Amino acid sequence: MQKQQEIRKIIHVDMDAFFAAVYIRDHPEVKGKPVICSGPANSRGVVSTCNYEARKYGIHSAMPSFQAYKLCPHGIFVRPDFDRIREASDIVREIFYEYSDLVEPVSIDEAYLDVTENKFNNESATEIAREIRKKIFEQTQLTASAGVSYNKFLAKIASEMNKPDGLTVITPQKALEVLENLPIGKFHGIGQVTEKRMNYLGIRNGKDLKERSLKELTKHFGKVANFYYYIVRGIDNRQVTTSRIRKSLGCERTFSKDIDDVEEMLDVLKTISQKIGGKMIEKKFKAKTLTVKIKYANFDVVNRSKTLELPFDDDKIMHHIGRKLLLQALGPKCSIRLLGLAVSNLVWLDDESNKQQVLPFFEDTELVVGE
Repeated sequence: MQKQQEIRKIIHVDMDAFFAAVYIRDHPEVKGKPVICSGPANSRGVVSTCNYEARKYGIHSAMPSFQAYKLCPHGIFVRPDFDRIREASDIVREIFYEYSDLVEPVSIDEAYLDVTENKFNNESATEIAREIRKKIFEQTQLTASAGVSYNKFLAKIASEMNKPDGLTVITPQKALEVLENLPIGKFHGIGQVTEKRMNYLGIRNGKDLKERSLKELTKHFGKVANFYYYIVRGIDNRQVTTSRIRKSLGCERTFSKDIDDVEEMLDVLKTISQKIGGKMIEKKFKAKTLTVKIKYANFDVVNRSKTLELPFDDDKIMHHIGRKLLLQALGPKCSIRLLGLAVSNLVWLDDESNKQQVLPFFEDTELVVGE
């Protein structure tokens, strides 16, 4: 079991189908119908989220809109209302801070809270989670699922066990039993590719994973094997952190129709460069590495990068480098469906006050941020 002097009390709160839920709340006439937040039906966009009625048809986040349309042609395809989503997320965030200052937003719709010591001196993390869910519903008319445990990994697992609108507690006494019976694909941090590799090795649940030695796991999965080895034993010493170091910043554009006009591509690249450059100046950091991302009409994806000796934040420099990388990568495949640009290898202008960026509960949806 986890070696520590004090058993921490961690809550993971995950809003239920957040984008879709906000839309349904504001448009009650669609309640009970499959609602898909994406671009227009049968378009080039992707699904950001969908409600549980739509998930019954096999629709899920990041699925192309045209595929979602094939699965559910009678579904209601809507664009998320980001103003209303931001408004709801701000309310949810304030509720979190009523209980603890140790709040770690993970994404727009989820966060960890460490309530080992909390503002109400309430010894029951379960009761705090129950109160938070109640306040969220009262103030936003939206539901949230929560998981409570003694570390972040188990709290995340718990929040997914009784969705939607559920509350699950995994105590230290129950942790190993839960983990041994958990399908390997349900382990947070194990994606579809790794799940297939593990299944090939005969690892189908936590019990199978626990039977493998660290040496064997390292042979097949490299350094990440340490993570797999310890989490299946209920060990996760990561702290709930209120800030993170930003490692990259990017923006990409998906076209409604494939484009093959190089000048049009360069215009888009210029717009993206200006957007990223403005963000870098605002957040007071520069970068040494620039990456161009291209998705061809046949869905092949190519990335090309260039690292400079001196850091940059000038959009003209980014456009100049990006132009060269783009032209080098295009080759004979000139028709593309997506173009993106990202900066990494960042240098902060004020290490003390700006290196640690507190992530907002709601991120700019056009900017793809790596952490």
